[in-house]
Amino acid sequence: MEVSLHRLKLLRELRYRGTVTAVADALHYSASAVSQQLAQLEREAQTPLFARHGRRIVLTEAGRVLADHSEDILDAVESAGNAIESLRDGTTASLHAGVWASVASGLLPTGLALLAQRSPGIAVQTVELEPEAGSDAVRDGSLDLCFVIDYSNYAMPQIRTLRWRPIAVEQMSVAARAGTFGSEPIELAELATSPWILSDARSHFGRAVRLACREAGFDPDVHHSAGEQSTALALAAAGLGVTLVSDLGARTLPDGVELTPLAGHFQRNLSIAFRARDADREPLNAFIDAMIDGAAAVGLAAPG
Repeated sequence: MEVSLHRLKLLRELRYRGTVTAVADALHYSASAVSQQLAQLEREAQTPLFARHGRRIVLTEAGRVLADHSEDILDAVESAGNAIESLRDGTTASLHAGVWASVASGLLPTGLALLAQRSPGIAVQTVELEPEAGSDAVRDGSLDLCFVIDYSNYAMPQIRTLRWRPIAVEQMSVAARAGTFGSEPIELAELATSPWILSDARSHFGRAVRLACREAGFDPDVHHSAGEQSTALALAAAGLGVTLVSDLGARTLPDGVELTPLAGHFQRNLSIAFRARDADREPLNAFIDAMIDGAAAVGLAAPG
C-alpha cells in the first residue's frame, strides 16, 4: 500500500480533532478538500477507513489502525530530518515559532537578537496566534515550537506528546485610568466593586482572572468584553473600568493608563512548548536558551 504523508497527516488530525471541519480549520484547507483527500486515502488503503454517523465521520477499526501507524510514520520522517540537521552541528536550521502579541513586542526582538549573535545560521519564522492555539499547531507539525502560558491558579492543558520548558514568570498589575489607585500594591478583593474590562470566559486569561476573583470572594462585574489587550487598555485609559495586565503587556501602554501592582500570588508563567522527540534538537535548544536570557534582559523574573 502506497499512501502520501500528507493524507496520513489528515487522518491523524481527524482522529485528534474529531471532524473534517475542525481539521480543515486547523490546517487552513477547505472542508471539501480534506474530504477529497481522505476519500483518496481510503481508495489507496483498499478498505473502509471511515463510517458516517449522521453528519460526523468516525474511524473504523482499520482507520484507527492506520491512524496509529501514521503517528509512527510521520514521527520517523521528522526524526530523519532532525538527524540530517544534526550533521550540520546545529549551525544552520529553520525554526517555525508561534507567538502572541505581548511576546512578539516585548520579548521576541531581544531574544532573536541574542540568537542571531550566538547562532547566525538559525533562521526563525514566526506566526502570531492565540496562546490557546499554539500547542495544537506544534503537535500537528505546523510549528516547531510555541510560547505558552498558564496561570498560578489555572494551568493550560498539556498534550502528551509535547514538553514545556519554563522561560519566565510575569507579575500581574491592575490597569486603570491614571490616578485611580496609585502606586502601592492592591489586593484583588479591593476591586470587587469596580467595573471590569475582561476577555471572554472561554479564553485562558478570562477564565484565570475570573477564578482569581472568585477566590478573592467576588465575581467581576464585566462592563466591557474585550479580546484584544490594546482594546482593554484603551477602555481603561478612558476610565471605563479596570483590567489586569502582565509584565510583557505592560511594556506598551497607552497614554492615560496607570499600573498598580497586584498583591498576592496571581502570576503568569511563560514557557515554550515543543515536541518531546525534539528535546535534544540543538537549534531548538539554542532558541530556548536565547529566550530565557532575553526574558532576563527585559526584566522578567526567572522561573522558580
